[in-house]
Amino acid sequence: MACVSCSPSRMRLPLLQTHTPISNFTCLTVFPFQSLAISLPKYKVKSVHIPSCSVSSISSTNLEEEEEDDDPTAELVYLDPEIDPESISEWELDFCSRPILDIRGKKLWELLVCDDSLSLQYTKYFPNNLINSITLKDALLSISNDLGLPLPDKIRFFRSQMQTIITRACNELAIKSVPSKRCLSLVLWLEDRYETVYTRHPGFQKGAKPLLALDNPFPMELPENLYGEKWAFVQLPVSAVREEVSNLETRLVFGSSLDLDLLGIEIEDNTLIPGLAVASSRAKPLAAWMNGLEVCSIEADVDKASLILSVGISTRYIYATYKKNPVSTSEAEAWEAAKKACGGLHFLAIQNDLNSDDCVGFWLLLDLPPPPV
Repeated sequence: MACVSCSPSRMRLPLLQTHTPISNFTCLTVFPFQSLAISLPKYKVKSVHIPSCSVSSISSTNLEEEEEDDDPTAELVYLDPEIDPESISEWELDFCSRPILDIRGKKLWELLVCDDSLSLQYTKYFPNNLINSITLKDALLSISNDLGLPLPDKIRFFRSQMQTIITRACNELAIKSVPSKRCLSLVLWLEDRYETVYTRHPGFQKGAKPLLALDNPFPMELPENLYGEKWAFVQLPVSAVREEVSNLETRLVFGSSLDLDLLGIEIEDNTLIPGLAVASSRAKPLAAWMNGLEVCSIEADVDKASLILSVGISTRYIYATYKKNPVSTSEAEAWEAAKKACGGLHFLAIQNDLNSDDCVGFWLLLDLPPPPV
């Protein structure tokens, strides 16, 4: 069992200082900040694999078809023939305008749908006068019918401005809509399409700003049921992080994982991943409450001496605060630097005690920049 302990012998992290808490948390900082820069090599991201297909037909695995389709105006309907359609129970969706003008000089909208493995890929363009829940509902049904794919149990989306339309369409089809920034495969796909499709489209408008920018609201006070008792900056080798992720499937542990291989993230096994360990005498109910949220990321706000927890698509909480001084500031800055050096990869662990060998909850998180569209 991988340990997310604050014990110096287990984590090789000297106990630096205990700060007087401002929030209900006690801050125990345990990070070897002076050597951090050399202990975290930057990761490499492989290209996202986006198989092509004909605009007019369901994709086959014929390589000639894949090579023929290089038209940026083409629409994509693809299902990996090696995947069991019944296994795809969750979709990721974006329904938004693109930096492309149609023949009327109006912004073109696009529906993107995929699953987290990109085994399902669907794109369709729409004029701006057809953007409503009926259009979206019909498109979702088309995906299911054209590909012989069951409608999903859940659909995740990351734009708050589209929540009403998406929720209404999903409700009509008895699908649970989940507002969440954990649409990582979708975001990476959008980045890829911006470079390989949108910029090559004849209607592309260079420099056009996204119509629906992502929210970054002022953080709110943390609900009482989400408070822990102590927290600490910690780090684990990526090999131990993978072990904790595997425990999510083999043991009754709350949390959420990421498939680093699938996302194309290459990190050496001895790389240290920064994280936050939270201890509570009521760790199990705390982890259960946290499991009901779409936990997206944690950031250290150095200016306000606080930790910010992002959940869903537009909710940010002041997760903890600490006494601001030169030592605590440098530690928070170093933790953020470590996260940046890992390409945004970090984790949240909930334990009964900071010296425990077991996690009650473990969330692997990836803080990505917003997509270019």
